[in-house]
Parts: sequence; structure tokens; C-alpha cells
Amino acid sequence: MRDTHPLIRVLLVAGLLLPLFACATPPTDPAARAEFEATNDPLEPMNRVIFKWNDIFYSAFVRPIAKVYVWAVPEFGRNRIHDFLQNLNEPVIWANDMLQGDWHAADVTTGRFLANTTWGIGGLFDIAGKTGLEKQSGDFGQTLYHYGVPDGPYLVLPILGPSTPRDAVGMGVDSVADPFDWLAQHFGHSGASWYRFGAEGIDAYARHMDEIDELKKTSIDYYAALRSLWRQHRAAELRHGQPAPSPVGLDSLYDGPTPAQPQSASKPSAGSSPE
Repeated sequence: MRDTHPLIRVLLVAGLLLPLFACATPPTDPAARAEFEATNDPLEPMNRVIFKWNDIFYSAFVRPIAKVYVWAVPEFGRNRIHDFLQNLNEPVIWANDMLQGDWHAADVTTGRFLANTTWGIGGLFDIAGKTGLEKQSGDFGQTLYHYGVPDGPYLVLPILGPSTPRDAVGMGVDSVADPFDWLAQHFGHSGASWYRFGAEGIDAYARHMDEIDELKKTSIDYYAALRSLWRQHRAAELRHGQPAPSPVGLDSLYDGPTPAQPQSASKPSAGSSPE
């Protein structure tokens, strides 16, 4: 396995092994048991501990850097950095769309990458988006979902934030398969992968810092609120924005309010904080 993003792989392994030692006991009361199963968070005690440390990490380190970044770099410059980072992800999106047999999405992603890499000066400008070629979603977690792999329980990964075992595996596969990381290592610039990883985190936090602050202020339970928002956002990604099928299995729990899971009024953004 490559030396690219060793932190990601260590955290993924930890995230997949820790559940073996930190499961909540299902309640015996029928109503409480129904709510427990609806939230699908049997690892909640462990998840809340990791979530707390993630929040401390982001508040103490990432937030100050993001604030300086917003203060020092004009919005135009931040948008160029964002577009450049997004363009680097297009090959992985294309590969997963192909694996899913979504030829239209793969075709759109090809057009986006070619247009933005050439006319967009290496991806600094989202020229394709301005012509109607919208960014597609595609990751290996989504590919596993497409082929019926169950997601497993809700999982909070150190630093990386909300996930599931299925998405954690998908994240690791996408990281290992990323062609730009391969090229960086081939030409002796393996450190570029770390810089990119950090830049993506700062960019995402900076773009949604106000939303995160508002969610913290207005939520009775910040952990539960972020869990609900992440699930809604992730469910839409998994289905490429299509309406949900009839409720069968876990993913259908994300589609709307149930007696055990009220629907939040706000919606998450694609780059929400990985807390």
C-alpha cells in the first residue's frame, strides 16, 4: 500500500476496530428500543467521545487557521483554490460513476474535467459549471451502496468525522486509487498529498464556518443534530439526488421524519465540517 495519506488509513483501521469494544446496550423498553434502532447508532458512547475530541481539535487548530485564511485571502482567491481542489477529485468521481454504470454522470464528469483543466487554467476556474455541466457525485462508498453493500452503524472517525463502516472503506479505497496522489509520489512529491489533505480540510471548514457556529448555538444536542444532517446529505448523495425508494432497510430512514427521528429544518452542505 502506498505511503499516501497514512493518517487516513490509520484512522480508518481504528474506526473499524473500535466498534468491537464500544457498543451501547439496546434498551428493553419497546419505545426506546424502536428509537435506538431508528438512529442506528449503537456505538454512540464511543462516537460521542471521538466527536468531542474532534470538536476540540477543530476549535483549537482548524478554526483559527480557517479564520486567518478567510481574513488574508480575498473571496476570489478562495474560490480559485476551491475550484482547483474540486477539479483534482474529478478522476475519482469519474471512476466510481463508471463502476456504477452511470454513463451520463461519467460523461458529464469527463466534460467537466477536460473543460476546467484546459479553459479553466488547470481547474482554477469552474468553466464547465457555468455552461451547465454540474459537478457529479461519485465515491467508492456510493459504489458499494449501488451494489447492495449495507452501510452498518453510524460511525464518527477521528478527525475525518461522520461516516459508516461502508463509507470508511470507500474513503480508504478512493484515497489509495487517486491518480494525482500516484503522480505526486512517482515524481518524488509525496508530501503534496498531505498539503492537499490539509488544504481540503481548511477550505471546507472556511466555507461553512458560519453554518457550523449557528448549528452549535441553536442545537440542544449538537452531536445528534450533526448526525441527522449528515445522514440526510449522505442519503441524497448515495442516490445521486433521486427520490428514495419504498422504505426497506437502513438508508430509507434518512428520507423524512419518523416518530423516532424528527427532521431538521436546515440542510447540510456537501463540504460540511468533518466533526
